[in-house]
Amino acid sequence: MSGLRFPVGRLPDEALLSGLATGDQELAVVFVRRFQHRVFGVAMAVTGDRQLAEDVAQQTFERAWRHAQIYDSRRGSVTTWLTTIAHNLAIDAVRARRTEPVAPEDLDALLGTVTETPERWALADEASARLRAAVARLPREQARALMMAGIYGMTAQQVADAEQIPLGTAKTRIRAAMGKLRTTLSAPERGGHVQ
Repeated sequence: MSGLRFPVGRLPDEALLSGLATGDQELAVVFVRRFQHRVFGVAMAVTGDRQLAEDVAQQTFERAWRHAQIYDSRRGSVTTWLTTIAHNLAIDAVRARRTEPVAPEDLDALLGTVTETPERWALADEASARLRAAVARLPREQARALMMAGIYGMTAQQVADAEQIPLGTAKTRIRAAMGKLRTTLSAPERGGHVQ
């Protein structure tokens, strides 16, 4: 071999990834420098939080290092592979920061607190009182589905699984509850009841 060396910064992405997989520190540094802004940008776009985005970026490069040997260029470029890892990790990080939803079996007790008491009326403004009253008038199964989806962020599939009902039924309950609330809240206030 001659003493000439190919500039590391000009190596193709796949070569840098291979170097990362073998533990070559110089190639690993070049790999991170090449992609750090893009990975951080994806993480920041998803999380909206600089510190969390930095954590996600670090996790992305750690995962790339651990899984570099399974990268398949036929499925996409190194850039696409890496930004997909960053995107998925960022979504997981955002989801992990959400508060835990109430267990579906505890919803009946929670729905019982959504009533029109003098204390509630005094503490809440007119709009929130009307909303609580409208939710309290919904059929129990629709109110539960609405609360799971609207307040606790569950998908229709998660509602279906929690309630042990078909997906279509969960969607219908959520849609019907939303329609009834929309009708009730858009009507002039005169004690209108949800049908």
